[in-house]
Amino acid sequence: MTTAPPAPSPPAPVVDRRLITLDADGIPLSARLALPTHVPPRAMVVALHGAGMSAAYFDGPAHPETSLLALAAELGFAAVAVDRPGYGASAGQLPYGQGVADQAATLSAALRGLSAYGATGAGIFLVGHSFGSKPALRMAADGKVPGLLGLDISGCGDEYLVPPTAPGTRAGSWKLNWGPLRLYPPGTFQAGLAVVTPPPERELADAARWPEEFAALAGRVRVPVRFTFAEHEAWWRRDAPALARLRNRLDAAPRVRIDHQPDAGHNISLGWAARSYHLRALGFAEECLRRRPGGEGRRP
Repeated sequence: MTTAPPAPSPPAPVVDRRLITLDADGIPLSARLALPTHVPPRAMVVALHGAGMSAAYFDGPAHPETSLLALAAELGFAAVAVDRPGYGASAGQLPYGQGVADQAATLSAALRGLSAYGATGAGIFLVGHSFGSKPALRMAADGKVPGLLGLDISGCGDEYLVPPTAPGTRAGSWKLNWGPLRLYPPGTFQAGLAVVTPPPERELADAARWPEEFAALAGRVRVPVRFTFAEHEAWWRRDAPALARLRNRLDAAPRVRIDHQPDAGHNISLGWAARSYHLRALGFAEECLRRRPGGEGRRP
């Protein structure tokens, strides 16, 4: 009598995912971490969500293919999505949130403890969406993130098409934030209950000052920056003259790239276009890695 060979063991997962809390000089920031298990991390991707969202925005709440964290770890990056100050674990301590400058300082302090959760590789690559792009750009301008490789920005420019103080926009509107329903996987808006959260007052009040704040900080950004505007982006000007001004203000950045994402609304990372966008963002991170001083493939 012969016995059947044992069933093969399932392959080991290539991604280690967990919930963590970062310490920002006494302020707790909850976060979602994904680490590759098949290779040492190439770099650490740090993702900052927009107003009225949470870190779950980057973790595929409605469909696994929309998760930036999972994709980044599969491609060999460590990745963490942080609940910005005023959200998640810090909401009790910061019930009114923080403005852009204070958020940048708090987040910079939190990132200093990232190495305790795994190797950060060659450095940190910031991914910002909507309001989360603002402290990301401020952190780059202030130079308080050691080993910062570059920035990938979506849903944020420097000239509003619709001012955040306009009637009906204080908490955003469906058209401004989402666009056509067909852009999103089924169940997105049911799953969105775990992602959407009221935005803190201070960041809403700070939003109207962004064009002036960006103009003041843009010339101090000295790392590569990529901007992505969705096909159905309704918050920001993205005509040729406006984008030329945006690029020109970042005159100290070694590279500024401006891309457009088809079949996407403002909340790119929740829609069907998320994987395409995330692959491009991680591709830009790869370029920043190779062109950094001492990096492989660095151009003279």
